[in-house]
Amino acid sequence: MGPALAASLRLAGHRPVAVSAVSDASRRRAAALLPEIPVVEPAQVLARADLVLLTVPDDALPGLVEGLAETGAVRPGQLIVHTSGRYGVGVLDPARRAGALPLALHPAMTFTGTAVDVQRLAGCSFGVTAPEELRLAAEALVIEMGGEPEWIAEQARPLYHAALALGANHLVTLVAQSMELLRKAGVAAPDRMLGPLLGAALDNALRSGDAALTGPVARGDAGTVAAHVAELRKHAPGTVAGYLAMARTTADRALAHGLLKPELAEDLLGVLAEPSPAAPRPGAAGLPGGPAAPGTSGAPGTGPAHDGPPESDDAPRPDDGPGTGGPGTDGPRGDDR
Repeated sequence: MGPALAASLRLAGHRPVAVSAVSDASRRRAAALLPEIPVVEPAQVLARADLVLLTVPDDALPGLVEGLAETGAVRPGQLIVHTSGRYGVGVLDPARRAGALPLALHPAMTFTGTAVDVQRLAGCSFGVTAPEELRLAAEALVIEMGGEPEWIAEQARPLYHAALALGANHLVTLVAQSMELLRKAGVAAPDRMLGPLLGAALDNALRSGDAALTGPVARGDAGTVAAHVAELRKHAPGTVAGYLAMARTTADRALAHGLLKPELAEDLLGVLAEPSPAAPRPGAAGLPGGPAAPGTSGAPGTGPAHDGPPESDDAPRPDDGPGTGGPGTDGPRGDDR
């Protein structure tokens, strides 16, 4: 994520001055998106830049911020921006106490580590958290990158990030499993088959929400669902638990929205409650026999983030720990400070 954001800011007139990268993959990404920008230690990035991007994995961020503040690397008046979806600006308190200006700017996008990432930022929503006095600065940076700011309250950041992970990260798992099953069924080009179908399903869901539900669960076709479960147990037992969990949730939502007829739900829920050979699995929420309702790598200005494939979020996991990754840039106006 780091090189992509810095490259985008450079297009807006900022001047990247340094990048920190440890792994070969991070160095390649920096070289591809930020050619001729020197790769230095994290402290040197902060020494050169008025605007610093911290694009490390969520769990690495608190320790990184504390370490940078304790070593005196943070300067008063320096903009310190992290891109974690989980955290707001509270995680930057050690830097703020050292005089830094804290911002949380999380692009709701998956990153590949290639130039296509810069293009994808156009129109991308950013989850933004900032002190009141820095809201205009945060908004300006997002707009300069071609994004759309969406203000997220500090206490709502974990829920916001969970929502994105539920949609984006789990989607990758579902699609990958679907493609594997289609190959086992003899489909030569599962991606070509799924592309139009999933594209239409996503469009319908974004437009209509639960009203877009289709398929055997929403229809109450218990026999078809039973056949699915039997075939999955035979050919892909590792997918059964996920299929049953998603089918129960789908049944709950279809019932709640009047799509699944109650008189058809009993047989369906009986199928979904059928115990697997490995472990018993109860039925759907709120109904007889059912369970309760289911209710970036790098350092200063670093490499890819974690919210999505194929790195995704809050993207493969980043390959570097603290002290790796992408760019530091100069201040909000792109001057030579």
